[in-house]
Amino acid sequence: MKFVLSAVVVWAGAVLAVSAAAPIPQQAPAQAAAPAGGQAIFAAQCAFCHGRDATGGATGPDLTESVLVAKDVNGDLIAPVVRSGRPEKGMPPFAFSEPDLKAVVAYIHDQKKKIDESPGRRRKVSEADVSTGNAEAGKRYFEGSGGCTTCHSAAKDLAGVATRYRGLALMQRMLYPTPQNAARGAEGEQPKPNPTTLRVTLPSGQTITGSLAHHDEFTIALKDASGWYHSWPTATVKYTIDDPLKAHADQLAKYTDDDIHNLVAYLQTLK
Repeated sequence: MKFVLSAVVVWAGAVLAVSAAAPIPQQAPAQAAAPAGGQAIFAAQCAFCHGRDATGGATGPDLTESVLVAKDVNGDLIAPVVRSGRPEKGMPPFAFSEPDLKAVVAYIHDQKKKIDESPGRRRKVSEADVSTGNAEAGKRYFEGSGGCTTCHSAAKDLAGVATRYRGLALMQRMLYPTPQNAARGAEGEQPKPNPTTLRVTLPSGQTITGSLAHHDEFTIALKDASGWYHSWPTATVKYTIDDPLKAHADQLAKYTDDDIHNLVAYLQTLK
């Protein structure tokens, strides 16, 4: 019995000695989380205007084609713009931490490098992509065989068109001026009435005129000057549709590829 007790005492002493020599390790303090990657920050704060991949969005330009980004070195030009904003262009200032700002700058440069190395990956068509025609030839077409002056004037309705529409948007507007696009107008403009007008003659002889709102084989409708919507079965009324955009649709079968690019080049001079 004495042997057993002695053994227990020796074992307990050994445990205490080990405990004293090797204190229980403490849990390391949690480190501050690393700043989010530049892509995540850009997507959350910048993508609405500049697009998720920095190639342009709803209101902001394509940063991969920006002259400022091309000249920037480690954020020396980008950072002041981000911190101060550009109120005159609708860009507010951003109070990014220094690590987050560096991450955003790095992401922008990474996107630019990818686009520069593989331009076919761009989701946008730049102004330069459609500026391959001859403006003088386009002017001759506009004033001559194209018949454009029948409805348009470079000094009146098309004055400044190249500042309202650029690149692909200008080409699309020229080739496919649908009623929806015509009513939408340029960025920042108020919606316009559909340029296609409808004149309806009722069985009583009364006539109602307004913007064409709907037309199929069963129903025809218009919106009058007061904003009221009127519709009738097509079989019960007489009507006349005046579509000033029809000439553009008719022209599609007549254009050559050179005609299109030359005409766009000319329109781009109307600033």
